[in-house]
Amino acid sequence: MSGPAARPAGHIAASLREQIRAAIDAGGEIGDDELMRTVERTVDRWEGSVRLVSSERLRLVRQLFHSFRGLDVLEPLLKDDSITEIMINGHRQLFAERAGRVEPLREQFESRERLEDLIQAIVAQVNRVVNESSPIVDARLADGSRVHIVLPPASLSGPVVTIRKFPKRPLLMDGLVACGCLTEDAAGFLRTLVRAGFNIFISGGTGSGKTTFLNALSRSIPDEERVVTIEDSAELQLQVPNLVRLETRNANTEGKGALPMRQLIRASLRMRPNRIIVGEVRGEEAADMLAAMNTGHDGSMSSGHANSAKDMLSRLETMVLAAAELPVAAIRQQILSAVDVIVHLSRMRDHSRKVLEISQLAGIEGGEIRLEPLYRYEAGPDGASMLRRTTAELRRSDKWERAGGEPFGASSSSAKEERDDGD
Repeated sequence: MSGPAARPAGHIAASLREQIRAAIDAGGEIGDDELMRTVERTVDRWEGSVRLVSSERLRLVRQLFHSFRGLDVLEPLLKDDSITEIMINGHRQLFAERAGRVEPLREQFESRERLEDLIQAIVAQVNRVVNESSPIVDARLADGSRVHIVLPPASLSGPVVTIRKFPKRPLLMDGLVACGCLTEDAAGFLRTLVRAGFNIFISGGTGSGKTTFLNALSRSIPDEERVVTIEDSAELQLQVPNLVRLETRNANTEGKGALPMRQLIRASLRMRPNRIIVGEVRGEEAADMLAAMNTGHDGSMSSGHANSAKDMLSRLETMVLAAAELPVAAIRQQILSAVDVIVHLSRMRDHSRKVLEISQLAGIEGGEIRLEPLYRYEAGPDGASMLRRTTAELRRSDKWERAGGEPFGASSSSAKEERDDGD
């Protein structure tokens, strides 16, 4: 765009949108094809002082069309499979993550009001409310993408929106092996753990792939089992026939109608579930999750933010303490009884995501829970780093053998070597 009277593209779009809206109102409801023709005619007839080159014209036509039929400038970004996350810092500043790297985008919203309108449309689809008195909310898009919104006065940068996209085809365990997240041996081990009904907790930092991994693990749940999932914002894509999905809800503007995680976990216990899967525990609901794992719901799973498997145990203790004033020794015993295995994920410097540790809870020593690594990401004799099996033996061998797993651990390795020598 050039010329002394040039105006920002946002003003152009706003002006043309009003013309298109007037044409639609005059002609009644129209289909997508007719809307596109109306948009193109309106842009072609536009006689402003700004001349648009062909690429700018095409971008403007798409933006105007998506403002009526989609999510405005976000629509092409959401359809771009190479983008995994979209970050909006006010209406003029957009960023996207591609292949683990964050880059600025040329796109921007025509005005703050337009972005705010879009935010209200998004939260209305999932029956949520966000405004100045309640400026923070989690939501989701129709395709399952997770949306986190922060409005002023909590945000000093204007409306801030973060959209976490998920693959149209969720990554299965084989896909995680192919991309180097874990080894085939570890993947087979985890599949058997899930079938055997081990209670598994997944830990990791932000963006480490906890939800993706939870989805992949769930594919090993037997079809005959009834599963209840509980999430703040429904993201899990389980493929289980007998599945119940529950989602929390914030209070309305009158402070009523809230459905907290703790209430949903308690409700799920009356639904006769074989397994309960909590997308992520962040607070007092950890106490209810552990109670569910301790009351016959073998094979339950959850995830949480932590820098290591050991840190995850400390965080669980803190969360349970927030829910009830119990002795620390009692809380640790409850965690030990409830959780069998912790899988820790991390995002590496090269932006890849890997399993760094698969550890079992091996008892209490010196008053603290002892973690025993079964697999650990480390360098081998050849200098190459990968997820390697340790010599530790699996303690809950009863569950493991009922699921048809071969003996696991140092003794099984020795037996295998003896068989190989005999051959």
